[in-house]
Amino acid sequence: MAYKALNDRQIKESVKQALVELLQERKDLFYEFVAEIVEDYALARAIKEGEKTPKVSKEKVVRVLG
Repeated sequence: MAYKALNDRQIKESVKQALVELLQERKDLFYEFVAEIVEDYALARAIKEGEKTPKVSKEKVVRVLG
């Protein structure tokens, strides 16, 4: 089977078309994907913020979570 090299414009169009089809046919899958990205981003930000705060002992955390 011969393969045809695609240029940047063709690749961009193919990706756009695939996204449009995904949105039309599998909205649930797309929303799940976006939600996962947002959750990962929020977790990364929370971790970064947590690195700036003072450390506490495990016992103190367990006590607060009770």
